[in-house]
Amino acid sequence: MRFLVMVKATRDSEAGLPPDGKLLAAMSAYNEELVKAGIMLAADGLKPSSHGARVRFSGATRTVIDGPFTETNELVAGYWLWQVGSLAEAIEWVKRCPNPMPGDSEIEIRPLFEAEDFGAEFTPELQERVAKMRDAMSTKK
Repeated sequence: MRFLVMVKATRDSEAGLPPDGKLLAAMSAYNEELVKAGIMLAADGLKPSSHGARVRFSGATRTVIDGPFTETNELVAGYWLWQVGSLAEAIEWVKRCPNPMPGDSEIEIRPLFEAEDFGAEFTPELQERVAKMRDAMSTKK
């Protein structure tokens, strides 16, 4: 099963305050563990929402909303993409993570949809198209 593991933003991360050297070293060691265990597929930190934008859809209309966004508790500061056996396993790995922020923080774990989740509507032809697209993406790295 694949999971998106999201480090939730805080006031400090939204202010653009970088982590200190001790936290960077601890997170680097943790990420090395994830790689050695063969579960990490991708990971990155995100710049504050002041560097981003949102696009709101309403029928055929698209409205661009520039950051920053005020609801810090709804924002993501970084993420991992993991391949593990279950939600319980992902939780156990997250519990081993160093606190990703200087104060209180939160990490959210969400499973990704897999082909079988879509049922018969996700035809073999569509599955093949998605597989080809993923192959093309992986060769660009």
